[in-house]
Amino acid sequence: MDSAGGRFIGGYEERVVSTVDAIPIYVRDYAPLAPITGLPVICLHGLTRNSRDFEVIAPRIAALGRRVIAPDMRGRGRSANDNDPDHYVPAVYSQDVISILDKLEAPRAVFLGTSMGGLITMLTATIAPDRVAATILNDIGPKVESEGLAKIATYIGRGLPLPSWAAAAQAVRDTVGDAYPERVHDDAFWDAFARRTFRELDDGRVEADYDPNIALTFADPETTPVPDLTPLFQAIAGKPMLSVHGEISDILSADGVAVMRGLKPDLHTVEVPNVGHAPCLDEPEAWDAILDFLARVE
Repeated sequence: MDSAGGRFIGGYEERVVSTVDAIPIYVRDYAPLAPITGLPVICLHGLTRNSRDFEVIAPRIAALGRRVIAPDMRGRGRSANDNDPDHYVPAVYSQDVISILDKLEAPRAVFLGTSMGGLITMLTATIAPDRVAATILNDIGPKVESEGLAKIATYIGRGLPLPSWAAAAQAVRDTVGDAYPERVHDDAFWDAFARRTFRELDDGRVEADYDPNIALTFADPETTPVPDLTPLFQAIAGKPMLSVHGEISDILSADGVAVMRGLKPDLHTVEVPNVGHAPCLDEPEAWDAILDFLARVE
């Protein structure tokens, strides 16, 4: 059942909407502060993440006068798991996004997609181009590096429940610490990271906050060629676009950004120094670029 009006907490309203195949999807819906300055922004997270990834920048964007819609994609966070793991693919997620926008009466939006969220953005623009007004692609483009995909394949769906939040913080530090070398010794950063990506079980243990079956449809680059996403990228190339790139990313390289510029000469770009995959978007360089970009688009 859809929840047209949910619980209001922490600056956002909690909503639950149903997809075309009746999967309940949890959404954080941030109301814009008056006056309204532009279209809503829909924030789409990465493969193993959820709407909490945007808990810092979503209220900032809402404060600019834009509604912010941040869903947990199926199988993540507080959205329901899918009994058919074959549905854990961007093409299905894109249909889910269209359902979310329909149910929340948002005909068009600026799409902000991190990694997998960027793929969903490209697919949505392919099947429903009128829904996508402009795009912010966070560390993703038409050329994806196999090195980064191979790293994801080493841990997705393989984690066991951990005894404490401290253990979860250490686990994420061990897994992705090389992407944030300046934060390796920042305990508060890793505790916050863990609380965005893990959930607490009834017995006090914590586990990754996604259905491990999402790993079943993840293409390991050792066995599956990395796809050329150029046709999908071209679906959004005619729209205003900002590319956020982590300087040391193993998913979007400097060469990958150059490919994007070749396909879209008017591309807005920002490189976040000494950060890998993926920028958190509250880094000063990333946030300043987002501010500037949103001031330029409807």
